[in-house]
Amino acid sequence: MYGTEQIISGTIIAGSELEPIEGYICIKKGIITEIGEERTSSTNIIAPCFVNAHTHLGDSVFKDPPLGRVSGFRIQRDLDALVKPPDGLKHKILRETPYKTLIESMRKSLLDMIETGTCAFADFREGGVVGVAALNKALEGLKLHSMILGRPAEPELPLQVVLAEVRRILLYSTGLGMSGANDLDLELLENIGTCTRQHRKFFAIHAGEKDTSDIEKALSLEPDLLIHLTNATKRDLEDVADAKIPVVVCPRSNLITGAGIAPVAEMLEAGIRVAAGTDNVMLNSVNMFAEMEFMSKIFSIDDRQVFKICTLNGSFVMGSDSTGSIQKGNKANFMILNGSSNNLAGIKNPISGITRRARPDDILSVLHS
Repeated sequence: MYGTEQIISGTIIAGSELEPIEGYICIKKGIITEIGEERTSSTNIIAPCFVNAHTHLGDSVFKDPPLGRVSGFRIQRDLDALVKPPDGLKHKILRETPYKTLIESMRKSLLDMIETGTCAFADFREGGVVGVAALNKALEGLKLHSMILGRPAEPELPLQVVLAEVRRILLYSTGLGMSGANDLDLELLENIGTCTRQHRKFFAIHAGEKDTSDIEKALSLEPDLLIHLTNATKRDLEDVADAKIPVVVCPRSNLITGAGIAPVAEMLEAGIRVAAGTDNVMLNSVNMFAEMEFMSKIFSIDDRQVFKICTLNGSFVMGSDSTGSIQKGNKANFMILNGSSNNLAGIKNPISGITRRARPDDILSVLHS
């Protein structure tokens, strides 16, 4: 691919508006050099790769938690018992997991991303400097665009000690990805946010997942990105829109933890840029086809918007528009789907067909640049 020009034909989901066109794509040295319209006998569908805009890959060490009761708590009723630091189930498991096992488990999830059409992801990496190092190690040799957002391992330590660790984390990560604003002292979070901005790195935080009590606090930190907003009110959404902060929703995760369903249609109506992620690997696979199909069947928004949330919007959130859409000059990051597979044969609208029913086994190949 990198030595000579490659030409691929089919139905192309092209540009920022994701318009299907029949034609061809020329690629040279990993860059799209031309897109042309012409009649073709190919039934292939060429579509942008997914961007998984929120993951917790450390959870890859424990993929089948009981969904009834855990230590006397119903997972569906007690989100804190599952994921809240430092004593939630996932954090206990992470502390007990050998470093080598953590790396191997995360790498398997990364390989699964590649095989299921994802070209980029953003991970909230627990475990401080060591946790960030583990994910960087797991990524070695893989063609995936990554946003690694670390967090201090022991935020209960004195402020200067915590900030010293934050500065070390920022040397090896894209920025900081914090738990909810109710989980830590607000003054500490303010200091962490300030430190992150001083290093010109990315600052993201969970908000509004369990209730609305941490949304105003999260906004006061002036984050670059908010995760969930499952329980946000109309006023909350207006405030987020006014602040021009994008939001990542995780519908499958929120359903299984009992957090509810994010008001995605209302977010879009308010003018918020919305992306999507699969969240905790312990609860959901990193398969964005599954996330996209789920979204298409529970939200009252059109299929094109759902597909955009799972692809181009995620690329925008990660600050890399050139990774997302299929257009001249952009990197060649797309998947080629078999439009005549037993599953996709007969679809009339390629956007709706992919969004509602496509699966990883419909992929013929994935190009990552």
